[in-house]
Amino acid sequence: MGFADKNIIIAGGTSGIGLALVKQLAAAGAKVFVVSRNIGTDLPENVTHIPHDFTSDDTVFTAQFPEKIDGLVYSVGSINLKPFQRLQREDYLNDFKLNVLGAVSLIQASLKALKASGNASVVLFSTVAARTGMSYHASVAVSKGAVESLAVSLAAEFASGKIRVNVIAPSLTNTPLAQNLLSTPEKQEASAKRHPLGKFGQPDDIASAAKFLLSDESSWITGQILNIDGGLSTLKPL
Repeated sequence: MGFADKNIIIAGGTSGIGLALVKQLAAAGAKVFVVSRNIGTDLPENVTHIPHDFTSDDTVFTAQFPEKIDGLVYSVGSINLKPFQRLQREDYLNDFKLNVLGAVSLIQASLKALKASGNASVVLFSTVAARTGMSYHASVAVSKGAVESLAVSLAAEFASGKIRVNVIAPSLTNTPLAQNLLSTPEKQEASAKRHPLGKFGQPDDIASAAKFLLSDESSWITGQILNIDGGLSTLKPL
């Protein structure tokens, strides 16, 4: 997959899936811009970091974006798991603001530069729980379900501008965000057994799919929700 001379913006690219994607793209020759609150310690030297908190409403940070954006990834997210009766209004509002409104503001601020590409790709992130019922996922499933609906709507609206919009919906992946769910060997074994392929995800599993959706090899794919979940959402093995 050729990424030479391509400008890629990645929101939340300093850990987990986002960082794995940054490293893959930088190694492939892309010019990568990472937007996040903290710079982290593992970013490749040739990556540009732009500080920004996506719970903020300002768009000053976009002044540092290139005039042409070939790929835009919003990999910011949350795992807010609580029984329904313990969820407060603020839980839903906070998850929605981070997962949905953060993506909306980034895409709006980048739209002119995306159109300038002539062949741009936007990749958003959902969760397997958005369409597969799981206990304690009400708040995050609501916001990620909105992300999926947003992506399909934008894919239709942006098609004439040659901007593709797709979503990746992972299952449990071994990232800092999920560390409490995989903190012991017993939890890891239980999580692996829940997936038909007998293992939970690794950041590079998801990043590789995102890299494909950003590449020219996926130029006829738009408006899709791609489940990268070890078969959890669709399979019931004997």
